[in-house]
Amino acid sequence: MSHTETTIRFAFNAIGTRWQIETATPLDESLKQHVLARIEQFDLTYSRFRPDSLVSQIASAPEGGRFDFPKDSLALFGLYDRLHAATDGAVDPLIGRQLELLGYDATYTLRPAPDTVRAAERARRRPTWVTDVERDGLSVVTRRPLVIDVGAVGKGYLVDLVSAMLNAAGHTEFVVDGSGDLRHCGPRAVRVGLEHPFDPRQVIGVAEVRDQALCASGVSRRAWGEGLHHVLDARTGEPTDGVVATWVVAQEAALADGLATALFFTDAGRLAESFDFASVRVRAHGRAEISRNFAGELFTR
Repeated sequence: MSHTETTIRFAFNAIGTRWQIETATPLDESLKQHVLARIEQFDLTYSRFRPDSLVSQIASAPEGGRFDFPKDSLALFGLYDRLHAATDGAVDPLIGRQLELLGYDATYTLRPAPDTVRAAERARRRPTWVTDVERDGLSVVTRRPLVIDVGAVGKGYLVDLVSAMLNAAGHTEFVVDGSGDLRHCGPRAVRVGLEHPFDPRQVIGVAEVRDQALCASGVSRRAWGEGLHHVLDARTGEPTDGVVATWVVAQEAALADGLATALFFTDAGRLAESFDFASVRVRAHGRAEISRNFAGELFTR
């Protein structure tokens, strides 16, 4: 899908997905390498899928410990604080262990753990972001192994970081697209199709985005069995079933990404008390909800 009138594209694979940067003027090679290095640095900190990452160290620390994060963690974890509060705990970066038990683990087994293992885990108190993590500046203090998963916000935040690098290099017209999480910069709005929740060959509407971010989330993107997908309610540890797809437009991709997940658990009106955004949400029975301030259209409601 083309987002701009330009044909200058830099495409690559990173953090397990396809990325594309479209610009009005070519990226020089040093900037391309800088972008790739920044993404690698982010992945080395936050990926629970690689054994050498910082969050993997936290997950394997028997008694917990004190772990120092980079400066970007302040905004990232600060947004999680706000999302956790606005969703009454449904969005929580300590959902990682529950994802592992359902089969979405570091080796992508995609096989849920035996019922006895899951039952034993349920018998334990489920860790939460506000009770089991202490933050002291850039440091995170834990007291037992914890599996941090920043999937609800991380890719959007990385899109923001890459966008900031392009701005700093003098690029004023571009689209950074991280497979569904994108950020636009430029004077002309782009029209982006809203992919049908269960048929990627169709769209159910379009969004117009200018100097904003658009992020999408859907249960069919990463699903591996009946009722098994990556959007979990942290309060229960189980996949959600009431909503199948969301799209959010906001000023920053991190916020749009996080809210696209939050909308699976919390109505847009409640979230609008704390955040500025526009949205579309499709419920499991097929009804689509669109906020009044959404710039675009749905082809059917």
